[in-house]
Amino acid sequence: MKVTVVGAGAVGASCAEYIAIKNFAAEVVLLDIKEGYAEGKAMDLMQTASLNGFDTKITGVTDDYSRTAGSAIAVITSGIPRKPGMTREELIGINAGIVKTVSSNLVKHSPDITIIVVSNPMDTMTYLVHKTTGLPKHKIIGMGGALDSARFKYRLAEAMEAPISDIDGMVIGGHSDTGMVPLTSHATRNSIKVSEFLSEERLQQVAEDTKVGGATLTKLLGTSAWYAPGAAVSGLVQAIACDQKKMFPCSTLLEGEYDLDDICIGVPVILGRDGIEKIVNIPLSQAEKTKMQESADGVRKTNGLLEL
Repeated sequence: MKVTVVGAGAVGASCAEYIAIKNFAAEVVLLDIKEGYAEGKAMDLMQTASLNGFDTKITGVTDDYSRTAGSAIAVITSGIPRKPGMTREELIGINAGIVKTVSSNLVKHSPDITIIVVSNPMDTMTYLVHKTTGLPKHKIIGMGGALDSARFKYRLAEAMEAPISDIDGMVIGGHSDTGMVPLTSHATRNSIKVSEFLSEERLQQVAEDTKVGGATLTKLLGTSAWYAPGAAVSGLVQAIACDQKKMFPCSTLLEGEYDLDDICIGVPVILGRDGIEKIVNIPLSQAEKTKMQESADGVRKTNGLLEL
């Protein structure tokens, strides 16, 4: 199986590395517009193959989409990253043009491809791919919720001083500092609700820390994070490539589910060989429903800035 990663920056290279190390793909094509950049990243990563024990071939390409032909899955990470003080929404003007061009080129050379969108603002960029490529809805996936949920579980484990393998939790809603809906009522430690271990005030702090997780890292690093985003993407790619039927919260086009229509936003889905194989409806409290609606309103506002 061939997987393409567009954008050889920190997130794209991290994604390619994690996919290769998991050893389920025959080839990862790493593509970038900067001359020689993807080739250099690919060579550096391939020189770790004997050390990390993988046989996946990583190929670097400069802006030649013909080399992506036959890809089963593609990941779009290209676009400008966040800088300190920037919101994801402020990236829309530049990144929309990039994502539109990239997705059309991918579909041209691999008509049956499944596309995973990472570029920000992620929900809006996922919606843009739906509106411009003609791919079926189950083959277009926004990554955000998988990353946000990983950050939620990290914060829960931190608060409870527990091993993270004990923790299960999910974030739905928009992939933005104000749009995320961490489901504290559903979060558990070994099947026991986290509310048995943490006060309501502490849980609220965990939720708020989760929502600004990306901004916190951007302030510390001076740019967007890359290890956790790369790992989140590789998990989605593996679930599809290996037909794992795993559940992740992902941005997907809703057509009545969660009382929302004509919008891409994060909800739990089952991922398998066909991409999004099922949207999972879970019960939400009235407060969670209200937050989900507010999140959707924010996503729609950003979608309104698109030139379709």
